[in-house]
Amino acid sequence: MVPEVDLSTFAAAHADGAVVIDVREPAEYVSGHVPGARLVPLSRLPQHAGDLPAGQPVYVICASGNRSWTAAQFLIKRGLDARSVAGGTGDWITRGLPVVRGAQENVA
Repeated sequence: MVPEVDLSTFAAAHADGAVVIDVREPAEYVSGHVPGARLVPLSRLPQHAGDLPAGQPVYVICASGNRSWTAAQFLIKRGLDARSVAGGTGDWITRGLPVVRGAQENVA
């Protein structure tokens, strides 16, 4: 079972310094992402799963929640505490929360 968190829960965890990975494609990430989110496109997740911290929650976000659910499921099977963010970056932006646009920082 993949834990799915609502945007309010995610926003609180993010404010507390949660680990966040964005599994969208680079062009999507550059157009707007959650501050501090590390880009790890879904297709590259197998190569980078070992870079993620064990023993603490990893919040996985995409555009709407579909790819993040798939990514979280993959990470859980590898023993990580992964959680999918329901509504994704689309909801984050719609709610007027902070967004970083432009340069690809935190890219895997």
